[in-house]
Amino acid sequence: MLDAIDVAILAELQKDARLPNKDLAARVNIAPSTCLVRHRALRERGVLKGYRAEVDLGALGRPLQAVIAVRVRPHTRAVVRPFLDYVMELPETISVSHVAGPDDFLVHVAVADAVHLQQLVLDSFTSRREVAQLHTNLLFEHRVKARIPPTAQARSD
Repeated sequence: MLDAIDVAILAELQKDARLPNKDLAARVNIAPSTCLVRHRALRERGVLKGYRAEVDLGALGRPLQAVIAVRVRPHTRAVVRPFLDYVMELPETISVSHVAGPDDFLVHVAVADAVHLQQLVLDSFTSRREVAQLHTNLLFEHRVKARIPPTAQARSD
């Protein structure tokens, strides 16, 4: 369970993960030593899973984003795990989700242009034996929430 101090620490770190401990402590109104212990405990409990640098995909030469919805057959553990691993190794992959519904996977990719996307679909997806069906959706805009608050059940304050 998270208390009010944990929630405040998480909120501040989601705004700026590079915040120095003394500044974080001041923002949540606790002593720096207490803040350090709380921050470490959040990492050890797995609440804080890591820190990432957000990059501009256009600056990396990959301004076109798409979500490729993939259906595999058979949809078994022996196919799912290797497919997930394969997709994550593709340099164009941003993320992959194993989902319920008419599709089995949603693969978020970033590519240089439409030709690159076509080559990716043909060479890396439709050429695989387990891929039964796919469709591609272009992303006009993609936003990631900067702050995700806990649910009421996760807090015990």
